[in-house]
Amino acid sequence: MLIYILALDGVFDTGLSSLIDVISTANELALINGINIHLDMRVVSVRKKVRTSHGLAIPSVLAAQLPAPDVVLIPALGAKMPGPLVAALESKEIKEGGDLLQKWAASGALIGTACTGTFVLAEIGLLDGEHATTSWWLSALFRQRYPAVVLDESKMLVNSACFITAGAALAHLDLALSVVRSCSPSLAALCGRYLLIESRASQAGFVIPDHVAHTDVVVERFERWAREHMAEGFSMSNATKSIGVAERTLGRRIQAVLGKSPLEYFQDLRVERAVHLLQTSTESVDQIASLVGYTDGTTLRSLLRRKLGKGVRELRERKR
Repeated sequence: MLIYILALDGVFDTGLSSLIDVISTANELALINGINIHLDMRVVSVRKKVRTSHGLAIPSVLAAQLPAPDVVLIPALGAKMPGPLVAALESKEIKEGGDLLQKWAASGALIGTACTGTFVLAEIGLLDGEHATTSWWLSALFRQRYPAVVLDESKMLVNSACFITAGAALAHLDLALSVVRSCSPSLAALCGRYLLIESRASQAGFVIPDHVAHTDVVVERFERWAREHMAEGFSMSNATKSIGVAERTLGRRIQAVLGKSPLEYFQDLRVERAVHLLQTSTESVDQIASLVGYTDGTTLRSLLRRKLGKGVRELRERKR
């Protein structure tokens, strides 16, 4: 998964470092725990020189020179009060960043942001008609400025279409964990435990943060079973027997956490594993197909094309 963290000038220091630290930790934990996931994270920018709100220089790459990402994360702006925030939103850099975000959204990228970063997405019109959240103390300004966006400032994390928005400040942690969870719920849970990201009250004080609400031991057990038995193919009865739950329970829990059926999630894990092997090994397509539970490479090629819109050659070239 190719992830860009778009750092705009005057970026909120804590927001930027939270995103980087969570994703980096997830990669380290995946490596030492044998989870075949790598989140290819790059800090990108609109201009050559970018500084945080506290004046720290940020090493980054010009985003315009890079291929389209799978995920874009936008840390909050350092301007956290209405007056300075409105001034920041009217800068030329926001327009330039907006052009890139529009392009990436059109290419199918998932775009996530937190705190005042939600204002950036709303400012360029990407959130019109969508549900979103932002910093609770800026909700009145947000509603006044963007009446076309359905705002719920009580929530820590809101998913809508191809966008994820998170609440204030430390909600950047929830945002980053939600991206990790989309690849592996068990890795997200492990990452949360290592970083001591515990259950916290929502912005309103009564909603559990999304990554905590979606922590589910049954889903984690199914993921482990699926990864260990991938070469054997999907079997609902074998899965439930191993996990120790009824088929209906498993289906309901995975639907609630991931928004898909056990078979759909199993297919996603197959794709993830196949892409990893294509980009890190010299195994043939037929060999990789066997490792993810298919009898031939033709079926795998068809799956990759249907799920990702890319062929084997393109996936291998992209890594190089």
